Amino acid sequence: MGSFDKIQQREQGLRKALTSRQIGMIALGGAIGTGLFLGSKFAISYAGPSVIVSYAIGALIALLLMAALAEMTIQHPTSGSFGAYAEHYISPMAGFLVRISYWSCLVLAVGTEVTAIGTYMAFWLPDVPGLIWILGFSAALIAVNMFNVHAFGTLEYWLSSVKVFAIIAFIIMSAIAVFGQLSPDFGFHNYTAEGGFMPNGAWGMWIAVIVSIFSYLSIEMVAVAAGEAAEPEVATKKAFRTVILRLFIFEMCTLALIVAIAPTSKILEGGSPFVTVMGVLNIPFADSIINFVVIVAALSAMNSQLYTSTRMAFSLSRSGDAPKFVGRVHGNGAPVNALTLSALGIAVATLVYVINPEQAFTVMMAVSMFGAMFTWLMIFVSHIFFRRDLAKRGQAPKYKLPFYPVGTWLGAILMVAIMLTTLFTDSSFNMTLVFGIPFLIVISV
Repeated sequence: MGSFDKIQQREQGLRKALTSRQIGMIALGGAIGTGLFLGSKFAISYAGPSVIVSYAIGALIALLLMAALAEMTIQHPTSGSFGAYAEHYISPMAGFLVRISYWSCLVLAVGTEVTAIGTYMAFWLPDVPGLIWILGFSAALIAVNMFNVHAFGTLEYWLSSVKVFAIIAFIIMSAIAVFGQLSPDFGFHNYTAEGGFMPNGAWGMWIAVIVSIFSYLSIEMVAVAAGEAAEPEVATKKAFRTVILRLFIFEMCTLALIVAIAPTSKILEGGSPFVTVMGVLNIPFADSIINFVVIVAALSAMNSQLYTSTRMAFSLSRSGDAPKFVGRVHGNGAPVNALTLSALGIAVATLVYVINPEQAFTVMMAVSMFGAMFTWLMIFVSHIFFRRDLAKRGQAPKYKLPFYPVGTWLGAILMVAIMLTTLFTDSSFNMTLVFGIPFLIVISV
């Protein structure tokens, strides 16, 4: 096995301008998205109050993933990130499959996210065509990513800050309501009020883990961003600590308080669980507040996904798996051609979704979900190969975490179990492997 330096040299040219504060907020913001604000209702429908356990399992997998990524990223900071690690430590084919699967996952995810923006804006301005919002927000985010990486980092920092502030405010208000006993209806007795803690049994709780995984997706983006950090080692360590410290606090506290304030039946009657709880607490303009936060979360997701898909396209080109012009970097350090390719992919995905929303959504989400889960699985597999290679050469990683090998193997096994579980669900999840595996075979050929 040759030196990883060749891959790092191959991927040179991007400007290293992201600060450790920006990287840390990108990591934290990645775990607080529309999946929490909207998807948590879907998880509660399966798990009831045991959704807390579901999200705790998802958080455990996410933390194990961050541990594996932190070790590899500090050893080899590069924008190709987990795609480059799979290429170097497993095989060039593995690197290609990770990069193209992840790129496709992001492009399709943004394709559905951008159309949702039009729906969110219609809450306030129903007479304005959704296409105007789709085109306007997309153009703005493309322009930011075309400018330079510092512009991306600054925008993502502030978008993530809004989400973090909203979560903190929600936790404080909800905690006062529960622990201050503002109403006899509020309290931990709601955990067992309707059918017990696990109304649909352990299986329902386990199905909700799939939903939780998609709430945590995007935290892996910090490893890609570290390739353009001014101080990658400092930034990665800080980001890892940020996620470890706050992921449990934000996600666990939020869900624990939601199911303590409102019984499951009331949560399922409403839209976002956050709106339901704020309505119960008589917070004025709850719908508008959460709609604003959801729009910010969607824009943050689009911004991050556009950035990361661009870096994956850039890395594909530099590895010889995409046309050379895609890997060109402009004078400001931005891979504009790779950005254009990703934007075109998103435009096609959006168009397909608008023309045939029901069928397109099922296929696009299935492939996107598969690409995301396959990438997480391959990060764990790459880490196993990474550690074995270092051991063969009698070396230790620059940044060693205490979870190996149990943590990495546990993460990989849980990801395989979750992927197989999708086959046995009666929701849109059951198409994940049905469309995902043929997709993998086609791109392999």
